Amino acid sequence: QVQLQESGGGLVQAGGSLRLSCAASGPTFRDAAMGWFRQAPGKEREFLGYIIWSGGSTAYADSVKGRFTISRDSAKNVAYLEMNNLKPEDTALYYCAAARYHATAARSEYYSWGQGTQVTVSS
Repeated sequence: QVQLQESGGGLVQAGGSLRLSCAASGPTFRDAAMGWFRQAPGKEREFLGYIIWSGGSTAYADSVKGRFTISRDSAKNVAYLEMNNLKPEDTALYYCAAARYHATAARSEYYSWGQGTQVTVSS
């Protein structure tokens, strides 16, 4: 089972940007996709987007489309979540997760999760 570790969270003003990283353990990431999710206090974990590891194709939730971009560095086994024009409602704990068989928005298909990195956007 792959181990995942997020980094890059922090405090940013509204309108600012952050780039989160998700490092996967092991020499080669062999799962189908890496997904990004977030969870704000009192809310359910929300799908943000995924990247299909082999080809690099991406898909996004409507709530972040146009502001967030997912990419990956296959050689380093790292995925990134670039977040622009951040808003106070983007404040949450951000997670990356690995899907073994196919890319999906369904949380149940992700079998390994990082511990999360906090993003706080001030107004």
